[in-house]
Amino acid sequence: MSANASAPERRGVVIKFAVMFGVAALAGWLASLLPAPADIAAVYPDLVSAASPARLLGIRQIAAVAVFALIICATLMFEERRLGVAFVGISALLALKVLTLSEFVSSTELHIILLLVGMMTLVGALKDMGLFTWIIQTIINARHMTGFKFVAILMLLSGVMPGIVDEVTSIVFVLALVFQVCDTLKLRPTPFVLMSVMATNIGSTGTMLGNPVGILIGTKATPDPLSFGDFIARATPIMFLSLLATFLVLLVFYRKEIKLLDERLAERRASHIGLGPMVAIPYARGLAILLASLAFIAAHHPIEKALDLEPNTMLVAAPLTIAGLLMVFRSHRARHYVESSIEWWSLLFFMMLFAVSFALEHCGVTEVIADQIAPSGGAAPSKWILTPMIVAITAVGSAFVDNIVFVSTFIPIVKTIVANAPSMQPLWWALLFGACFGGNITAIGSTANLVAISMLGKRYSVKVAFLEWLKVGILVGVVSCAVATAVVLSYFKSTP
Repeated sequence: MSANASAPERRGVVIKFAVMFGVAALAGWLASLLPAPADIAAVYPDLVSAASPARLLGIRQIAAVAVFALIICATLMFEERRLGVAFVGISALLALKVLTLSEFVSSTELHIILLLVGMMTLVGALKDMGLFTWIIQTIINARHMTGFKFVAILMLLSGVMPGIVDEVTSIVFVLALVFQVCDTLKLRPTPFVLMSVMATNIGSTGTMLGNPVGILIGTKATPDPLSFGDFIARATPIMFLSLLATFLVLLVFYRKEIKLLDERLAERRASHIGLGPMVAIPYARGLAILLASLAFIAAHHPIEKALDLEPNTMLVAAPLTIAGLLMVFRSHRARHYVESSIEWWSLLFFMMLFAVSFALEHCGVTEVIADQIAPSGGAAPSKWILTPMIVAITAVGSAFVDNIVFVSTFIPIVKTIVANAPSMQPLWWALLFGACFGGNITAIGSTANLVAISMLGKRYSVKVAFLEWLKVGILVGVVSCAVATAVVLSYFKSTP
């Protein structure tokens, strides 16, 4: 807490901490009601010789659930403190033997972290080369621009870019385009910011690289991990269909703002005035590196088969190879890429979160939840019920909790359900689309939303009211989730 904080601010922080620990205590009490796994020795061999192994296992379950609840509350109420809470929580789990040191290290999903490090370094180099600036400048100076055409280009660019780079980089550069147009035409920027960010969240599902959620699901899916090609074949068509549906919804919802944009553009066309200056940018090298990188990453599955490597080995190695080459040939900027382009704060938080999720699975908590959703011993609900159920649960959950937090918890649950019933394979895609599309429902539903709100506030001192976002967010969330659910089920209609 800042030494300069006022008394009301300090009271507010104290109240939030009290609520956070109250929720953790409640979650721990609920965990105490969970049944113990049948074979405790298989979960924790060190409890075999204990006088009351069930009681000690219960304490570990309570600790895992309570720490997870603390992290969720910290994410909602203390964004700047969530990593500190996660560090303390992990230390508690190690001290209580919920995790051993070796289990903690192996559960941090280092391969996912390294994949993200490689991609962030690549994106940092492409920024340096001016590639994204050239893209935005080209759109701004397009001839015969109309309101409909601009919104269509804005939505398409916002939808495609996250799958190539990532959702945060995408929204930062697309909003540079939005702000320039709104400043030039004297338009209220909020509607166009919301259009862009909602298309960004939808577009982040198009490839495995658009969102950490996709990487996490792709590498953890069972019985076989999902490849980059699987995402292109399955997720990309759904992304474009959902993007089209969202575009149509937003055309109607923001019809007045789009009409005003069209009128202002017509006035400038009549005066032969463009939207901004054109500056020569040497983009060819950056574009070639981007295309070569995407081709290398997309080819990871056949390369793995040819070299007899574990699934997704080259998916991780490809971005690291590209990043390494860029750092070698642009050595004067290498340190800058590592220090400034990589979101170490987020990556460290992801590592702690993955370890806590593993602890929940390790103690049998997620197995109990999975058995409540789809009982392994009886007649489980069919995929026609479970698929929309998972989409709805993850969409609502991701609207209020960071989707990485939600998905990392749900993966062991889905894994258990799929292991008991292989026909439930659609649930992996349901988890992906529910988590990412649900992020559009509220202003806190995704990292891209928070970045957009921050940029809007800094540029115009404008705050987006919760209800203003919610009105359009619910509409977009319901429509996009309905489209995704219908198409996912159509993919697997031949299975029971």
